[in-house]
Amino acid sequence: MDIKLFKKLAAAALISACGFAGTAQAETLQVSIEIPRLKVAEYHNPYVAVWLEDESRNATQIAVWYDVDMRNGEGKKWLKDLRQWWRRGGRSLDVPVDGITSATYGPGKHALEVAIDESDLAKLAPGKYRLRVEAAREVGGRELVEIPLTWPLEKSGQPLSAKGEEELGSVRVALLP
Repeated sequence: MDIKLFKKLAAAALISACGFAGTAQAETLQVSIEIPRLKVAEYHNPYVAVWLEDESRNATQIAVWYDVDMRNGEGKKWLKDLRQWWRRGGRSLDVPVDGITSATYGPGKHALEVAIDESDLAKLAPGKYRLRVEAAREVGGRELVEIPLTWPLEKSGQPLSAKGEEELGSVRVALLP
């Protein structure tokens, strides 16, 4: 049995045995990203980066999608095309990063779910932030979508959303129980 799964099952059993099963709820940040289908002669899946940025422009990384399967790690050299992300901490990351890095996705709606208490999001100070989603595509364009928000997110004002114009469609952020 996988050690992580074993630890989660053991923790659940302990919580249940203590009678706290109803109160132990971890919150999850969900970011939904739509990648539109473009009518172009040569289509490549975009590289996409997602991060939270505070008013001082300090970044908390959430996700980066790129061509992880490219031979000899060649996909990493194109990450700098995500210009804003690269400047806000991408260049200091040693990718792939466990829990952040994944393969890029094609057209469609894609959802990221991050357990807040198991990520760097748990360390964020309350305040004003911007969720930033950047996409760059080979033989294509580049686009950045921002959603201003207050951390921690309040369930009453959700979901928050914005829409890109070409490389990104709708971007939505919400808090799940």
